[in-house]
Amino acid sequence: MLELLNAKQIFTAGMILFAVIDIIGNIPIIIDLRKKVGHIQSEKASIVAGILMIVFLFLGKEILNLIGIDVNSFAVAGAFILFFLALEMILGISLYKDDEPETASIVPLAFPLIAGAGTMTTLVSLQAEYETINIIVAILLNLIVVYAVLKASARIERVLGSQGISVIRKVFGVILLAIAVKLFATNIQSLFI
Repeated sequence: MLELLNAKQIFTAGMILFAVIDIIGNIPIIIDLRKKVGHIQSEKASIVAGILMIVFLFLGKEILNLIGIDVNSFAVAGAFILFFLALEMILGISLYKDDEPETASIVPLAFPLIAGAGTMTTLVSLQAEYETINIIVAILLNLIVVYAVLKASARIERVLGSQGISVIRKVFGVILLAIAVKLFATNIQSLFI
């Protein structure tokens, strides 16, 4: 198992997940949640999000097989989701509307904010290109970043300011757009073979 560890795969999968989770871009939402409901349980949210991601990483293919969808088709669908998420980040628009959460418990924070549909789609899509062990390491590294950001969200807001957060969100949006195009191009060919 250790011989399958690959620093390049871990870095690339980690950056893809970092862009999809967009914890930096979600700082305004996290701050708003904190103001509305008080204390956010950073540890609990990070652990639950991690469990959701790892379970979906292992069971995602089986769930897809059960309903008759192959990984390449799911990856192409995931490319479209990532494409629209990237457009939201770059253009500052909201294509997906959700109800305002009443609490900052596990439901709005761990799911869908951290481990949402985009993250789940990305995990299954990554399996088409990367070894599972490298994806797990990338998940764990991202969870460390998520936890740190949740803990320090108020300080990060003061340091970056709203303009800084906006710039970072747009940069990661462009990266995510490029990832969506690559994911689409890589997997669309196998659908016609």
